[in-house]
Amino acid sequence: MPDGKLPSHSQVRSLHRDSSWQVATNIWTSFRYASSGIFYAFATQRNFRIHVIIGTAAIALGTFLRLSRVEMTAIAITIGFVLAMELLNTAIESVVDLAVKQSYHELARIAKDCAAGAVLVSSLAAVTVAGYLLLPPLVALVWQYIN
Repeated sequence: MPDGKLPSHSQVRSLHRDSSWQVATNIWTSFRYASSGIFYAFATQRNFRIHVIIGTAAIALGTFLRLSRVEMTAIAITIGFVLAMELLNTAIESVVDLAVKQSYHELARIAKDCAAGAVLVSSLAAVTVAGYLLLPPLVALVWQYIN
């Protein structure tokens, strides 16, 4: 947006995507569609933004603590997994909302709850990985600073 603010949900939903219903004819169009999906999730999904912030903080902390390449790779993979799950959750919620329109359906609830559960499971795995890799050197650093 020109003023630096994120667009509202309704503004993002009204964005026009030329030929978005067609199969991408080249790799650059595919990347444009994919980046449009990421932008949509970042602009409209609070939890996606939270995961981006936490992931960025984890990468920064791992860099500060000088974790090994293997450890940083494990952190990066789990961050990517969580963000991918958030994108899939958003896609599933959108398709379910499209299918049931404004009505309640028990199967729609189950689909949305399971997609949200996938995000939760991936987030817990990421927290576990971050805990194993970041906490020991962080505690050692704090302990060294205290003593």
